Amino acid sequence: MFEEIIKFKAPKEYIDSLDKNLYPKPIKLNIPDWYKHLKHTGKDQTIKGCMPFLDTLTTGYILSIPQESHFHWEYNKQDNKESEGYRFSFKDTFVGDINLNSGESIGNELHSPRQIEGSDLNNKSKFPVYKFLNPWTIETPPGYSCLLVSPLNNSDKRFSIISGIVDTDTYNSPINFPFIINKKIIEDNEILIKQGTPYVQVIPFKRKNWKMKIEEISKEKLFSFNLNFKSIIYQNYKNKIWKKKNYK
Repeated sequence: MFEEIIKFKAPKEYIDSLDKNLYPKPIKLNIPDWYKHLKHTGKDQTIKGCMPFLDTLTTGYILSIPQESHFHWEYNKQDNKESEGYRFSFKDTFVGDINLNSGESIGNELHSPRQIEGSDLNNKSKFPVYKFLNPWTIETPPGYSCLLVSPLNNSDKRFSIISGIVDTDTYNSPINFPFIINKKIIEDNEILIKQGTPYVQVIPFKRKNWKMKIEEISKEKLFSFNLNFKSIIYQNYKNKIWKKKNYK
């Protein structure tokens, strides 16, 4: 079967110096342990038997945090007013002339909370919106884009990227990822995000034009489908509906 190719490109110095465990990889290699340990039998039905859920864990590719990063905030009272101070720092990682996520770069990638004022994203965190500077340029065949999201059903509870779609067939530069810190779940005033932490799920898809229609469906057709679908009690969706997807 014909396979489309997605490429993750970076400078040779970076690729050669990087631990291969930190390379982009099929997300199916990042299935959480709790899911692997679930049992799914006739007597013990779990979400492990839900193929739509499994597809969220195995569709596309995963990017890992390129550098260890430290986020710290402080609360100070001045003139009887409470003010907040933030400090965001990265472990220096020089690869040739590249220093990913350096203090200077992260300052240039800072977004004010006002840019997302009124959104649920701003409600989750009133900190400035920073960006992880990503070393990888993503290249897809003509007509293909990428949906970029926090790992579906397996995201880090401390932070999440702001989802986006990029036309990766024509955008020939690394994609940097804005993210928010989830203040509500942070007990201390700082978090440490280790290098290699999975943080972006890359889902390539083919662009097409679509037109929506609203139509009726007959009760007879619904009955016929349900009769056939429910004729198997165990794993009927997997056996009758589901199509295997392959990302490697």
